[in-house]
Amino acid sequence: MTSRDTAPTTEAQAISGRASTKLWAELRAALRGTNADYTRIPLKRAVFLLAVPMMLELVLESTFAVVDIFFVAKLGSSAVATVGLTETYLFLLYSIAMGLAMAVTAIVARRVGEHRGEEAALSAVQAILVAILVSLPFAVGGIVWAQDLLRLMGADAWAIEHGYRYTQWMLGGNAVILLLFVINAIFRGAGDAATAMRVLWVANALNIVLDPILIFGLGPIPPLGIEGAAIATNIGRGAGVLMQLWILVRGSEHLRIRRANLRWHGATLMQIVRTSLGGIGQMIVSMTAWIFLMRILASVSTEAVAGATITMRIMMFTLMPAWGMSNAAATLVGQNLGAGEPERAEAAVWRIGWMNMAFTLAVSVVFFFLHDELVALFSDDPQVIAIGGEWLAILAYSYFVYGWWMVSVQAFNGAGDTMTPTWINLVFFWLIQIPLAWALALPLGWAHSGVFWGVFISETAVGLFTLWLFSRGRWKTAQV
Repeated sequence: MTSRDTAPTTEAQAISGRASTKLWAELRAALRGTNADYTRIPLKRAVFLLAVPMMLELVLESTFAVVDIFFVAKLGSSAVATVGLTETYLFLLYSIAMGLAMAVTAIVARRVGEHRGEEAALSAVQAILVAILVSLPFAVGGIVWAQDLLRLMGADAWAIEHGYRYTQWMLGGNAVILLLFVINAIFRGAGDAATAMRVLWVANALNIVLDPILIFGLGPIPPLGIEGAAIATNIGRGAGVLMQLWILVRGSEHLRIRRANLRWHGATLMQIVRTSLGGIGQMIVSMTAWIFLMRILASVSTEAVAGATITMRIMMFTLMPAWGMSNAAATLVGQNLGAGEPERAEAAVWRIGWMNMAFTLAVSVVFFFLHDELVALFSDDPQVIAIGGEWLAILAYSYFVYGWWMVSVQAFNGAGDTMTPTWINLVFFWLIQIPLAWALALPLGWAHSGVFWGVFISETAVGLFTLWLFSRGRWKTAQV
């Protein structure tokens, strides 16, 4: 080989080495956090710096959800059903938490894009106050009426007699859930995605370690059963909230709460409430639709509820990276609209949308070929495996639509236009999904299969419609 032959090879290796070094440097910056201005740096770099920590943040959140149901499933299908039925009420709480989070991300991102840091900090304080006030009625209701709430959802005798303590702990300690959602939304809106990631890592790592210890016991610690799963969750998330508050006071890369910000500011608080109403509305519509679906499944069998609960956890695990990328879109939309760059905001959404579609397509292939095997990781009940596997197989046919749906919804929310997705959800979930699932499952006798096909039809349709509406561009004119 001559020197001329080796020269191109050496040059290619040098270029490859520089690219690899640059990639690792950017990855370290994404994980550590950076004070970069996301309205000025190259869009590709902005997406990378925000999406990586947001994806990893939610991957661990979904990992905990899967690990949690893995341990609870060892207590039997009634224990799994108790978790699923309790989550139908937690979904209402999540609706409020996510609605507040949408508003907070939009408002904080807009203020940071406008370079109004003090107003961003004041908005963060008001959001925390709203979260605390909202948590109180849920805590009282969950502690006092846990058994009645389970009975209302058609729970079996074991859940009402033994599982209700799980419900008491989860609803009674709901403040940590709300605060974890809202404060991480503050960090994401400010562009401190790495901070939000680290908080959730600590909270969920602690959950994962404590779960088997408190459920099954270890040494002097007695086995607490399903109640132990709830206690572990409260301890882990409570530790995460304490960490969040400490970081806010100390100051992150883009936001710091000072003593002057620690006050009630009615105008800002009401602005958060007004903006959050659309987000809360869209989540309540979708979550209450899920409550109705779970009630229909409870009319079929406990195994149907258990199979659907496991499938939902698997869906959460696989969709969390896509949600992370979608959250990056919300931050980029909010900050770039605040900086007067609407075209850059739209370009960010399309870039992330294609990434989401590629990811969900890959997941759908796994669902199609390994549906029963995935459910069997969490249950050895043949009926539960068959039911959960059937839903995963159905999802595989249009799972890629979820990727576009999520990013387009977050574009609306990041712009502060939370009402448009609310009306979309109202039509497709309440007026289409619930009646269709009920008709297919009960009058037509399709049982759990009817619910799954009803969800498939309605959610494929809503995803495609939302993407079309986003492409029309009216969200660019939203004001917050």
